[in-house]
Amino acid sequence: MPLGGVSDEKQIPHWFGNLAYAVVGGVCKVLFRYRVDGRENLRTFHDECGVVVVCNHTSFLDVAFIYLAARAEQWVRLIGRESLFDNAHGLVGQILSRVGAFPIKRDSADRVAIKRAARMLKDRELVGILPEGTRRGKGTLAPKLHSGAAFIARMGRAPILPMTVRNAEYVKQKGQRIRFPKITVEYGTPILLEDFDFLPKDERLDGCVWYAMRECFALSQRIPAAEVDMRALFPDAKDYAQVFSDHPIPAHTSAEVVERYRATRTEKGAA
Repeated sequence: MPLGGVSDEKQIPHWFGNLAYAVVGGVCKVLFRYRVDGRENLRTFHDECGVVVVCNHTSFLDVAFIYLAARAEQWVRLIGRESLFDNAHGLVGQILSRVGAFPIKRDSADRVAIKRAARMLKDRELVGILPEGTRRGKGTLAPKLHSGAAFIARMGRAPILPMTVRNAEYVKQKGQRIRFPKITVEYGTPILLEDFDFLPKDERLDGCVWYAMRECFALSQRIPAAEVDMRALFPDAKDYAQVFSDHPIPAHTSAEVVERYRATRTEKGAA
């Protein structure tokens, strides 16, 4: 079922999502005094076009703040690993589904999830993805760059919007008590897949996700993107730093991207 966007189909009932936003948002506001910077970069897309929101992953709290930062006007449909939905005998899955999240099979080409996400984007909904696949510095799995975010954006004909949740990783560190740092959510500027057409065809999705994640870490570390050490962050991934230094990716504003999508709709309507 849709949630937000412009689909005429019956939507997921809003009452549970609104209740979750009020309760979880209120608690997080008190405990973490969180604020959202650059939210206009997301708001501009409201009911204008779908967007793939990508974020680096340092804490379980990331997903909560990705959701909270878009509310109350917009809903982010988060993609989570399938096993997460089975926790507590399926209760977690019920909660996640009612706030718009949906599962994907990890390390596989989950066609059902990909088609579902693409449909949401075409209906001008927001889809949230954590391309690293696991929390950095937590658990046994090493973060990797997964190109699924770019593939879904291409299937749904949508831009990618980088964001970060800063300081969530300090809430619970190994061997230390729970802390309550001030958390900042920050949105960057949109990325268009067509800007990567100069790359070899088999590298375009990988290059796009590499670039988008570098933007996320630049927001997180509050440094220029060119200064992010992607080799250290993703030692097994191809490093595109020199490629994008030689061929800079154009910067876009959300308003500019929306105008492009409006023009495309007008052309299709006139055809």
